[in-house]
Amino acid sequence: MTDATVPPDPDLSKYGPWAVIAGGSEGVGAEFARQLAHAGVNLVLVARKPGPLARVAESCRELGVEVRPLAVDLTDGGVEAIIETTADLEVGLLLCNAGANTHSMEFLDGDPREFQRVIDLNLTATLTLVHHYGRLLRDRRRGGILLVGSLSEYAGSLRHTVYGGVKAFVRIFGEGLWLELRDHGVDVLTLVLGVTRTPAMERVGLNFDAPGMVVSEPAEVAREGLARLPHGPVHVVSGNEKSVAWRTGPDRAKIILTTHKAMTRLMDAEPPAGEPRRG
Repeated sequence: MTDATVPPDPDLSKYGPWAVIAGGSEGVGAEFARQLAHAGVNLVLVARKPGPLARVAESCRELGVEVRPLAVDLTDGGVEAIIETTADLEVGLLLCNAGANTHSMEFLDGDPREFQRVIDLNLTATLTLVHHYGRLLRDRRRGGILLVGSLSEYAGSLRHTVYGGVKAFVRIFGEGLWLELRDHGVDVLTLVLGVTRTPAMERVGLNFDAPGMVVSEPAEVAREGLARLPHGPVHVVSGNEKSVAWRTGPDRAKIILTTHKAMTRLMDAEPPAGEPRRG
């Protein structure tokens, strides 16, 4: 990752006094939390698993900020719980990092109810949170919204038919939101991640040593995202620009087939039973 396009030491004070991080218990989400805590921003950390969530919360408290951990499922009452938990707080930043391909099946062989869960986790929850906090930020005329995207949104891929489509929707939505809020003092950024050395990607068996593979580190991804937040609407994590440029070309059949071959090389093995694919 190069720092040529990353402003040094971004001023995060405008995004306080509180930030909400959906998906803040590990990987890039945990690094977002720690870097915001270093900058003195208090945190509402949201994730499903209470153990990892508690550990990240404690590490952030040790940096001198207040933390409210919230172990909830965004597809089952979690969004409402977040809004209720923050009713007495001034939230200056919404960071939507929660998302996964929780039903990695070919579309015609999958369960429509499980595909709906993919949509609810990656799209419906995001839209609801943005609608709530976005209005508050617009009224205050300051703050930011950061949406975490994926290279999967740039080309169709096997067993990512719903997930990739949903992520593409979120990116286009984010571009429009950036346009709507840019004159109201609210920054909007969709941060597009490539392969990142996170526990989630390790669990699904990604081969980080595949030849030619660009692998990012979570701390650097988080730093780059926060630094680029004032400069939306979209930022591709450094090292992945050529991949995005390739995937947006006009020869869609060639792009999709070539990308499919690359993804096949990337996967060492199938994920364990019950473990979602992420990307």
